[in-house]
Amino acid sequence: MNGLWIVVLLIVGFGVYAISVYNGFVLLKNRVTEAWSDIEVQMKRRYDLIPNLVETVKGYAKHESGTLEKVIQARNMALAAQGNVKELVQSENMLSGALKSIFALSENYPDLKANVNFMELQRELRDTEDKLQAARRFYNGNVLALNTKIEMFPSNIVAGMFHFEKRDFFELAEGEQDARNAVKVQF
Repeated sequence: MNGLWIVVLLIVGFGVYAISVYNGFVLLKNRVTEAWSDIEVQMKRRYDLIPNLVETVKGYAKHESGTLEKVIQARNMALAAQGNVKELVQSENMLSGALKSIFALSENYPDLKANVNFMELQRELRDTEDKLQAARRFYNGNVLALNTKIEMFPSNIVAGMFHFEKRDFFELAEGEQDARNAVKVQF
């Protein structure tokens, strides 16, 4: 009879453990989803600011249409790249580079730099970029926690049983990782 109780206790103990691990995975998965949603909100805000910024710059730098078209093209590509994290990261990196070129372009137009609308749009975009960076860090932290738990023993057994999958990190392109790289604009 004692052996039966031990087996029952082991089964109940494993059941409680499996439920606890499963609930932990659900929590982490939902945190990753929430973090991704935060990134999407900031990207939407960024996408909404870009046309206004481009229109403001157009008034001052009419012969710089190539630079402005690249920004709009990069924005449209980023808008179209929904779903796949790797594709979205690549298009976001292109957009970041294009935006840097607009701000570098403004250095050649003192009237533009002094324009109140441009300064306000630039401030809002900088604020959005800061929030987007924070949202990316939050997302990557949650992805790290989820991926680590999926890989660790014995929780990897529960992850396999319920098909929890690792998520991709939101990583910067190699050129974006080195903040010391200055934007180069040639005319």
